[in-house]
Amino acid sequence: MFAPVTIYFIMEKQPFSHYWVRFNDCDPFGHLNNARYLDYCLDAREDHLREHYGVDLKEWATRGIGFVVNRHEIRYLRPANYNERVCVQSMVIGLADTWLTVEMSLWDDAHRQLKALLWTNFTRIDARTGKKQAHDPEFLERFGPLVMTVEADQDARIAALKPS
Repeated sequence: MFAPVTIYFIMEKQPFSHYWVRFNDCDPFGHLNNARYLDYCLDAREDHLREHYGVDLKEWATRGIGFVVNRHEIRYLRPANYNERVCVQSMVIGLADTWLTVEMSLWDDAHRQLKALLWTNFTRIDARTGKKQAHDPEFLERFGPLVMTVEADQDARIAALKPS
């Protein structure tokens, strides 16, 4: 009989992942399609949840924990091009009783040129009923320390992210 194994995850506040821009994700000019920026960022956040926090969204849904997007605010700054390797970084920038806000930034591979900045507000719901639900104390205790303080508006945030 095997003893249970406890897996510990590094609670990285600003995880990042690298992706290749695919041909079918681009417009006729070879630029990443605007809607696909959202997909790349949300896919990266799901990867970050799994890899850095041990969160499997499908498993959470079976326990009644779900999140729906209620707002995206995105700024497109530079094109991401076909066959370019990009870096997506994410972090929690707001957390309250029934919602959280995640910043996702899409960069060039070297993390020197910001291509897009996305702020997404998620509302927590009971996945079984679809109704808004408050975060439980365990959730707040686990994820509250991950909240990063950033500038209050995207223009100021973008200025703060640009290399000096």
